[in-house]
Amino acid sequence: MSRDMQSQISAFLPKYLHQEEVVAQEFKDLIFSLPKENGWVASYLYKYQGFWHPVRHLQGIITCQRHFRARDSDVILITTPKSGTTWLKAIVFTLMNRMQYPIAQDHPLLSKNPHDLVPFLEQTLYVDNQIPDLSSMNSPRLFATHIPFTSIPISIQNSRCKLVYLCRNPKDTFVSMWQFSNKLRPKEMGTHSLGEVFDMFCRGVSIAGPFLDHVLDYWKESRESPHKVLFLKYDDMKENPTVNLRRIAEFLECPFSNEEEESGMVEEILKLCSFGNLSNLEINRTGKLSSGEENKVFFRQGKVGDWKNHLTIEMVEKLDQITEQKVSASGPSPPPPQGCPSGTLPPSIYLYV
Repeated sequence: MSRDMQSQISAFLPKYLHQEEVVAQEFKDLIFSLPKENGWVASYLYKYQGFWHPVRHLQGIITCQRHFRARDSDVILITTPKSGTTWLKAIVFTLMNRMQYPIAQDHPLLSKNPHDLVPFLEQTLYVDNQIPDLSSMNSPRLFATHIPFTSIPISIQNSRCKLVYLCRNPKDTFVSMWQFSNKLRPKEMGTHSLGEVFDMFCRGVSIAGPFLDHVLDYWKESRESPHKVLFLKYDDMKENPTVNLRRIAEFLECPFSNEEEESGMVEEILKLCSFGNLSNLEINRTGKLSSGEENKVFFRQGKVGDWKNHLTIEMVEKLDQITEQKVSASGPSPPPPQGCPSGTLPPSIYLYV
């Protein structure tokens, strides 16, 4: 197919489905020399620095690595896809901007999707070889990413910016990713069967995968640099949201005052950012992102344990075995925080099996 024909076809597709035809000339030799596998949504995933990415995201990662300049005051939210990203964005945006945007009828979350309020580095700001001028943004700046730790821009690693990492049970993550990707696939391509993508997930071939490598790398970093990386567990966030919201606020050095606590600010933020509230807003039922995804696809159930309704016993056993092997092979743990037994991984990872 000629490049002109590819461009004509791309003009009719939403941006998130643009693939190899969007790669800039300067990246072609590198990207097209990488190992590749069939993608979950369309085209291929490419393996870069040990992790798999759609070509459009990958070009954004490389551009971000070359041009992003972190500030010490930056806050970056990090997840693997379908690990509670939308909820985390809503919570932290509301928390950090609670003085500028008091919780009221005109709050930005009531008219904008969380992904519009907290942009992805590689999927929004640096996508399609864009080099945005972020110098005029007021501090603290708030960004999000799915970039693995091995590919995080050097300026982030060398700065004192804060990283908030949200981890989710691999079984729930997989089921949510399977259903999400099928909603995004063009109708003419049909849907992936559960078994087909389960094999890919187990081999580590998923967006920003291998999943467990992504999680373990950031968990280790949180142990070595607890002042820089806060490691959260989605299941804990759902079970104890008030405790974890206060924990995030303390980590970001914007704790709730006594007056805010007494006024019910914590509960108000959680109510505004709840799955039920966000999913029923008009903007999230009918709107779209600039990249073409419908906002409603980011709100499915948000439940813990939905994997029990989809995975077979054999699938569960295989994922548990892979998790145990990955954890065991991850090497000696850094010195544990107080209250965590020496040489063990915390329940936030190990008890997923």
